[in-house]
Amino acid sequence: MALIKGDKIPELLGIDQDGNEVHASEYAGKNLVLYFYPKNNTPGCTAQACSLKDGNTELLKAGYQILGVSVDNESSHQKFIKKYNLPFRLIADTDKKLVEEFGVWQEKTMMGKKYMGTIRTTFVVDEKGEIIHVISGRAVNTKEHADQILELELN
Repeated sequence: MALIKGDKIPELLGIDQDGNEVHASEYAGKNLVLYFYPKNNTPGCTAQACSLKDGNTELLKAGYQILGVSVDNESSHQKFIKKYNLPFRLIADTDKKLVEEFGVWQEKTMMGKKYMGTIRTTFVVDEKGEIIHVISGRAVNTKEHADQILELELN
């Protein structure tokens, strides 16, 4: 079952690119942009990560911390962070525990073939750990994702 607006996020979020546990309590008192993406170094995922990197200063000023999640491993995350100079942590959800808990691991279709994969989804979480916005699938504007999040705050 997917997490939805109003739900609390789990305390243990996973392991980051450096092998450190990531806990929701580390972000207590801050708004969190928890974004799930399919795969490092693919065009849409790179555009999304770079949009968040480029908008990081504005997001920080607005009180947001950024945390990315994919099923790529720690080594792949380290390379992705280094290649694009990303200023935020990435969770290596290799056991697919978090993508399943958040309900973003779903059946997808590409060129007529069905397979399981991550549905691109961003959860905006308030300072108490409660989901306040969900942007999912085609609604995620990968090239202007930072602006898209900042616009949520204004509404």
